[in-house]
Amino acid sequence: MKNIFSILLTSTILSFHLNAQNPAVDPSNYLDEIKNELKIEWPKNRTINLVFHGHSVPAGFFKTPVVNTLSSYPYQVLKALKETYPFAVINVINTAIGGENSISGEKRFKSEVLTHNPDVLFIDYALNDRGVGLEQAKEAWLSMIKKALKKDIKIILLTPSPDQTVDILEPNNILDQHADQIKKLALENKVGLIDSYDLFKKKVLEGNEVSSYMSQVNHPNEAGHQLITDEIIKYFQ
Repeated sequence: MKNIFSILLTSTILSFHLNAQNPAVDPSNYLDEIKNELKIEWPKNRTINLVFHGHSVPAGFFKTPVVNTLSSYPYQVLKALKETYPFAVINVINTAIGGENSISGEKRFKSEVLTHNPDVLFIDYALNDRGVGLEQAKEAWLSMIKKALKKDIKIILLTPSPDQTVDILEPNNILDQHADQIKKLALENKVGLIDSYDLFKKKVLEGNEVSSYMSQVNHPNEAGHQLITDEIIKYFQ
């Protein structure tokens, strides 16, 4: 009886998380203009800039100090896009810095991010924002979002990937709180969302060990980056 209850409970929790995302935009059409640009052949095509702004995870840190650039999700995304859009010229521009939080990222946003004229901007800072707190993190994220929207840049926000010192199944843990705040920012500002934290949580609820997707305590391995990549690619399909 206990086993049946456990299965039903797990199924209910999984169902809740599977339906927890309420994106502000539809991934199937949010980037329609960009997708059309990616199909254009030379000599009428132009370079499409994808800018990834954040901390060590998008920067490509695996088991510190190793930086596995080509297996990180920005470059997995590039590889996947080139398979879909063989005529496109795509720049992946990585402005992420290991150890940085969103407050520092916001300070250099105008001079080091907007200068690249992003067509699509990805922001991934939540893991390190635990040190600055929800309120200050929200201000920094909102500032970056507003500056980018003024330039008609398409934005995709990412909730945190795991830190194994935090129980991913504990309700309302600190990473859950930051994930919820990011989801609200996406909803309120009508921008894209990749709920990385929920992707890893689903894997655990399905019976997998979170460590299977991690290279160290707070950095995903190639399989972990692939989970994030697969969600990002849905915006370009």
